[in-house]
Amino acid sequence: MKISKDVFGVLSNGKKAHLYTLKAGDIRLCVSSFGAAWTSLTLPASKGGKSDVLLGYSNLDGYIGDAAYMGATIGRYAGRISGARFTIEGIEHELGANEPRSCLHGGARGFGARLWKSEAYEESDGVFVRFELESPDGDGGFPGNLVAAVSYGITKTNEIVAVYEATCDAPCPINLANHAYFNLSGDGGASILGHEALIHASSYVETDGDLIPTGQLLPVKDGAFDFRARKPIGRDMGAAPGGYDHCFAIDGDPGDLRLCAEFRDPASGRAMIVYTTQPGAQFYTGNKLAAVRGKAGAVYGAHSGFCLETQRFPDSPNRPEFPSCVFGPERPYVEKSAFAFEIE
Repeated sequence: MKISKDVFGVLSNGKKAHLYTLKAGDIRLCVSSFGAAWTSLTLPASKGGKSDVLLGYSNLDGYIGDAAYMGATIGRYAGRISGARFTIEGIEHELGANEPRSCLHGGARGFGARLWKSEAYEESDGVFVRFELESPDGDGGFPGNLVAAVSYGITKTNEIVAVYEATCDAPCPINLANHAYFNLSGDGGASILGHEALIHASSYVETDGDLIPTGQLLPVKDGAFDFRARKPIGRDMGAAPGGYDHCFAIDGDPGDLRLCAEFRDPASGRAMIVYTTQPGAQFYTGNKLAAVRGKAGAVYGAHSGFCLETQRFPDSPNRPEFPSCVFGPERPYVEKSAFAFEIE
């Protein structure tokens, strides 16, 4: 197991962003202190050789100007909040709207566009980096002084572990998630519609034409959103115009680390199995990617990568019928996800 730290680049204020490289077993993960972002993930393939299975950029400048949230840690609230506002304890809080009808991923300057404090460490079971960020009262319109921390690491058992924590001195919606784009083929310019997906969810969050939840959970049975048996991502996409950008309600009890989803690329033999404590997972098939110039000369178009953002349901601050997303002095925020990898 190894950890290395390098300067990734310098911000306009003169502060340095660092890049950490974690190696354990057959896995190498690179994470940046800017945005607490995953920048690359190198895995072996069934026919030999290794390749990077994450979309991203070759240098810090790409991440600074990024509008696609490549690999970023999202906060204070991942997903959409309708009307860019919510009410807690009778007080309405107005957020920065960065979509016509909503605040998406914390607003125009969410956690993915900030420099986090960072520290690498090693334990008996793996190598890790811990990122920490302070968000003052009123930041982006959110109440309370918040301290967020996320630890990313690789274990000896070839798993990537992500632990998300936050404390706030006032009740506040909190929903941290990672926005990595995966393409298990290792070819960022190729489509992921031939990847096979299995999502352990019997229902999903219904949305309107602007992807705002209606408040209803719909059964997936026998429809385009039924991934309970493994199938190609693109097989039923005609019923989800443009692609998937939907939150699935993961079966089992929130708070328990349980199976969430499985993905497989038939050509490379790579498979990824995801576990989470969260109630939901946003499955996004890169629908809005368009001629994005990424690393190694790749150009990313629609469906060049997929995201699986383990999280609370979108618009939960305005939907009391959804699992609670409000945390505060008496309720600290702690969630965990894990990513296991296999070669078939």
